[in-house]
Amino acid sequence: MADKQISLPAKLINGGVAGLIGVTCVFPIDLAKTRLQNQQHGSRLYTSMYVLSFTHKTRHQRFCVTFLVCCFFFLYFRSDCLIKTIRSEGYFGMYRGAAVNLTLVTPEKAIKLAANDLFRHHLSKDGKLTLLKEMLAGCGAGTCQVIVTTPMEMLKIQLQDAGRIAAQRKLMPESVPAGTVEAKSPTAMQITRQLLREKGIAGLYKGLGATLLRDVPFSIIYFPLFANLNNFGKRGAEGPAPFYVSFISGCLAGSTAAVAVNPVDVIKTRLQSLNRGSTEDTYDGVTDCIRKILRNEGPSAFLKGAYCRALVIAPLFGIAQVIYFLGVGEYILSFLPKRDN
Repeated sequence: MADKQISLPAKLINGGVAGLIGVTCVFPIDLAKTRLQNQQHGSRLYTSMYVLSFTHKTRHQRFCVTFLVCCFFFLYFRSDCLIKTIRSEGYFGMYRGAAVNLTLVTPEKAIKLAANDLFRHHLSKDGKLTLLKEMLAGCGAGTCQVIVTTPMEMLKIQLQDAGRIAAQRKLMPESVPAGTVEAKSPTAMQITRQLLREKGIAGLYKGLGATLLRDVPFSIIYFPLFANLNNFGKRGAEGPAPFYVSFISGCLAGSTAAVAVNPVDVIKTRLQSLNRGSTEDTYDGVTDCIRKILRNEGPSAFLKGAYCRALVIAPLFGIAQVIYFLGVGEYILSFLPKRDN
């Protein structure tokens, strides 16, 4: 990403377009991740997601696209969580909370990717960056993005998890107190109004600390790892890497960073969930959440949804890097009239 001249408007457009395309593709897997992370012992509605492993290698550039399509096809039709979601809520149930995510992912991804570029640009000397400076640039990008990430994740999790609670009432009635009346799933606007009325703007930033603990380390790992992996595929000393190298580098760096910070993502998901089943724990903060998870579910609970998260993040950032490679933002801005100096 540091190969091109820094243009903030173009970077913002690239990040926004990448976010919209990526989230549309991977949202059902993200929904499965949220529901798997949220369910606790005594209310295990879903078992897991199955993962397909491809070992065949090819030199053809379209391998990346074929791999991604095959993975998604297999996951959609073999995932226990998604199968139960479709059965209880219909196909569009897999896209609960997608509207909020698609609305806010544009500024979120735009801020994250553009901020990293700007920090790298200002920290570099003679076009070179040390590993420490790459990590500092990622840290700055992760810190900036939580302004949008926290309320987006807060609303998305409520909408995604609402279907799990409804399905739990239908498929596991023993976990629901007798005489409980089923409530209609709220909309994003209803949740927002309720939080603003009861807790003010701070209500939308519940779990801010956990979000920072997740997004800052993620960016510190992801951006330097992507940059170094991408450099291996460059054409010569100055030439850019081919698009498929950028795609694979984005996927590998994204999945690695996603698994590394998954324990914090579990904590964040639990803290930001407002509705709970009758047998599920509630938490007062990060420390209380960690203590209760360890006591009641064991250390393995921190890895819940790890492969789902890896499968969400990998294509999301692979797509983002391809959008940067293609220069979508620069192409769109080229149609605007240029000002004469």
